[in-house]
Amino acid sequence: MKLLIAEDEKSLNKTIAERLTRSGYTVDSCFDGEDALYYIESTQYDGIILDVMMPKINGFEVLRIIREKKILTPVLMLTAKDADEDIITGLDTGANDYLTKPFSFGVLSARIRAMLRIKESVTSSVLEIADLSLDTTKRIVKRGGKEIELSSKEYSILEYMMRNKGIVLSKEKIEDNIRNYEYEGTSDIIKVYIHHLRKKIDDNFDKKLLHTVKNAGYVIKED
Repeated sequence: MKLLIAEDEKSLNKTIAERLTRSGYTVDSCFDGEDALYYIESTQYDGIILDVMMPKINGFEVLRIIREKKILTPVLMLTAKDADEDIITGLDTGANDYLTKPFSFGVLSARIRAMLRIKESVTSSVLEIADLSLDTTKRIVKRGGKEIELSSKEYSILEYMMRNKGIVLSKEKIEDNIRNYEYEGTSDIIKVYIHHLRKKIDDNFDKKLLHTVKNAGYVIKED
């Protein structure tokens, strides 16, 4: 899951980003409304954490613009204000949830999980192909009923591929899905992750699911 944090208080932004990264999310950060719009319009996110009082363009205006552009990514708004009119404005403009400062990380994390379930509710939270399953809520991967331990990046790649099962994905597309704006990897790193994934989900099974398509990329499918 890929998140954007738009929060002008840099220490708070850094703390949230670090803790969410440790929780397994891919995170981008920015500190004003102009950059938030740029990030949102150029990258596909699963969720956005949007501060109200930001320089250049405030959070309400950012939200209004992206909703007018039919960008329906779930948005959790952060603010130091708890006045009813601010909450009403945010929700009426298209926010999915609202959290006032100060807050605990536990509450923020729970709100994010709840917000992302809105996105997941369109489809089952469990992705499956053959006897391989990935529970996006619990972040558990199993094959043949046996749980498989994956790194955060391996999990992100596998989730992306299972959401696009049967579709050939280039190394560049896979890389873009797991990268953030501080990511300095290359498509060669994707080859390494795919190699590790193949060892974990295919090597001990007769039916192979992860396939290389020469000069095109990778696909997860049943033969």
